[in-house]
Amino acid sequence: MNRRKYIKTIALGSLLPTFSSYAFPFGVNNASKQLEKTNFKSNWHHWPDMKWVGPEYWGNRLQDWQLKNGMAVCKVTAKNRTLQLLTVQKTEQLSELEVGVEIALQTTSINPTDKVCLGMRLGCKGPFDDYRSAAVFGKGLDIGLTANGSLQIGERIYETALKEIPGSFKLVVHLLPKNDAYVLSVTIKDPETHQVLHHQKDIDTSNATVMGNFALLADATIDKSMSNQSFAAFSNWAIISEKLIQHKEQLFGPICFAQYTLHDKKLKLTAQLAPIEEISGHSVHLQCKEEGSWKTKSTTELKHIGRAVNFELENWNAQSDVPYRILVEIPLKNETHHYTYEGTIAKEPMDKEMVSAAVFSCNFHYGFPDNDIHRNVTKLNPDIMLFLGDQFYEATGGFGAARNASLDDLCLDYLRKWMMFGWSYRELFRHKPCAIIPDDHDVYHGNVWGESGKKADTSTGYGMLAQDSGGYKMPPEWVNMVQFTQTSHLPDPYDPTPVKQDIGVYYTHWNYAGISFAILEDRKFKSAPKHVLPPEAQVRNGWIQNKDFDIKKHRDHDAVLLGKRQHDFIDDWTQDWNNGAALKVVLSQTNFATVATLPKTAMNDDVVPSLPIPKKGEYVVGDVPTVDMDSNGWPANERDRAVKALRKCFAFHIAGDQHLGSFIQYGVEEHGDSGYAFAGPALNNIWPRRFWPEVDASQHTYENPAYVGDHEDGFGNKISVHAVGNPFDTALEPAIIHNRATGYGLVTFNKSERTITTACWPRYSDPTKGLKEQFPGWPITVKQMDNYGRKAVAWLPTIKVENGLKPVISVFDKQQQLVYTVRMPTDTFAPKVFSKGQYTIVIQDLENNRKKTIKHIKAKTKNTKVLDVDFE
Repeated sequence: MNRRKYIKTIALGSLLPTFSSYAFPFGVNNASKQLEKTNFKSNWHHWPDMKWVGPEYWGNRLQDWQLKNGMAVCKVTAKNRTLQLLTVQKTEQLSELEVGVEIALQTTSINPTDKVCLGMRLGCKGPFDDYRSAAVFGKGLDIGLTANGSLQIGERIYETALKEIPGSFKLVVHLLPKNDAYVLSVTIKDPETHQVLHHQKDIDTSNATVMGNFALLADATIDKSMSNQSFAAFSNWAIISEKLIQHKEQLFGPICFAQYTLHDKKLKLTAQLAPIEEISGHSVHLQCKEEGSWKTKSTTELKHIGRAVNFELENWNAQSDVPYRILVEIPLKNETHHYTYEGTIAKEPMDKEMVSAAVFSCNFHYGFPDNDIHRNVTKLNPDIMLFLGDQFYEATGGFGAARNASLDDLCLDYLRKWMMFGWSYRELFRHKPCAIIPDDHDVYHGNVWGESGKKADTSTGYGMLAQDSGGYKMPPEWVNMVQFTQTSHLPDPYDPTPVKQDIGVYYTHWNYAGISFAILEDRKFKSAPKHVLPPEAQVRNGWIQNKDFDIKKHRDHDAVLLGKRQHDFIDDWTQDWNNGAALKVVLSQTNFATVATLPKTAMNDDVVPSLPIPKKGEYVVGDVPTVDMDSNGWPANERDRAVKALRKCFAFHIAGDQHLGSFIQYGVEEHGDSGYAFAGPALNNIWPRRFWPEVDASQHTYENPAYVGDHEDGFGNKISVHAVGNPFDTALEPAIIHNRATGYGLVTFNKSERTITTACWPRYSDPTKGLKEQFPGWPITVKQMDNYGRKAVAWLPTIKVENGLKPVISVFDKQQQLVYTVRMPTDTFAPKVFSKGQYTIVIQDLENNRKKTIKHIKAKTKNTKVLDVDFE
């Protein structure tokens, strides 16, 4: 009989703006939520074969679960593989409950002595009271058959008449309330004949044991050589109860999240999807709401191995907020499903005097799903979101990083970690523009010295030796996949020419809301230190192992940091003040210094995670500056070149990577002669670095730290330290989060006063409770002109522009080399210079395409002359 096809629309809507709305706990906090009669049934038989199990589920790992012949197949025989149900949870409310599933064994490699449990997991709970925490890390009551056919219920084993796991069986678990607990019974049946193969009854179980998520379980510890065989196929999963919590909005996928930027009237938006590419006839649409109805702007289908789609719309009108949605149409066997994900393309805040950007980096899973970050950052209401690297780590979500697998399984392994990132933070950038740039861990490296995209030597494995060889350890197609998912929404690359192995680039200019951002790629062109330093340095993972080798005597290396291509870009970007740009900001993975110390005996930073956390106000003694060549403090000569280039446009620098919040001013010839840099703290800190230089700490307090002042880092780079967010014992739990100086930054640009205010918030702080809740030393406000702190030797005449204009002024020396360029803060500007002689001043009214050039101007120690400039 043919079933009538119909369309089912499912909205993957925005979460409500309260904390409780998106942390769906299992306990007393859920007592006020409506309990529903539940008759859940899996509908896999309606879906075609694909490398995803559907939007109601989360697979651990993603690549280990697929739909095949209407069944959810666990395609590996390995430990702790689970398929978590996202939309139904068991709360503390007692009610009769039955869970059943049919299971077909797919392997013949199980031995009776293997450690196996094949069945289901009830009461899945994670570290946090949230269904997402339970979905990824959930432990609970395991119920299933062991390798020798026994029945396992938690830690208890019951013998059966079975001698092995049958080729197919049905597992039914029944829970009957008794007082404040349950009596549990388990039945094993033949799914074809319904013959009872075993029945275990009258098992007392506490209510707390079964509260949480429901999951299917395929857990096997066998010889690794057999692990790539499919383990089991699940079908007809059913849950029946009078009182369960159902949250249909907790679907995840097929649209997981989306991020966008707007630059020069061009909108670029990337939507991250689940692996639905094998569904014939599917389509993906970008729609915008116009006059109350959705209008399709672009349509495509999913083809990319990163399971992401990128949309580009020219001539975008940024004068108002515009709702958008991603619509995915999926034709199933008996119906067509429409899934939608909604967001907002925000009005570009050109008319706002103050524009703010939230700064994030270094995100592990310690706090997943990071509800507190969303709750607190939302109170600050930033205009822009910046994620500056290490959106996850190799171990994020458990299981480590896949290395020796097919290209597509490597992609799916990455996608599970990347999807966890989006699951935590998508509400922050659902309605705001967002820059995302990958760092070393995003491409499965501890450190990357990219050497223009070369292939790393992985003949001895994927560890430190491979990294020291320079280049990328993972396949180039995979690296490009990572970059597409994280950066394809950025403005077009300045020069899209690929590097070695045909690896793409993304360094670019983003002009938004009067802020001109240069987005750099710190790692891609950088030399591997082992190829540059002499053998006696004994480089290991970018650290010098020879205590007698003084890196400060090897300052002028023939080495690459940013590379010629990016310096060409910087030179061009420095002089591009179009589209109302008022301030210049550099975004990169890491800063141009090493703001960190280690105990004198440490030869590298392997000791960092185990270093003791000091009490609040304690000063740690015995540390020295680190010599970590993963930072942009090395190579020092190229660091100076980069700092000199960036100060020519009075650029402020924002970076991630360091796991330690810091605010410094760069120095080249002398302390403070260059720009300011803010490195944000880690969201979740696996590497709690610290800064405890050898100083007089006799007057040190937490509020007035002794480390503030002028320093040199381990490479001899001059830095003036204004604030550092060191780890300290907060007495808060979980300690692994709150004792490691985790948090985020907020940088506010005042376009009229030309000031930059940086805030640095611990993740435990409520930002509405006052500025004293920040890390010590913050907030800090600097002026735009402070970002070229070099002292004047002489002055040119004061420029006075008629009609109140604020044009761009550029100063060139007698060799016509740019000294600096800036948009005038007011209609009057007194140009400083750094040597006597003659100069050329170019004054541009970019908005009206007018320019004045004044040549042969003599610099004077004191200059009272005023030059009136009238473009009319």
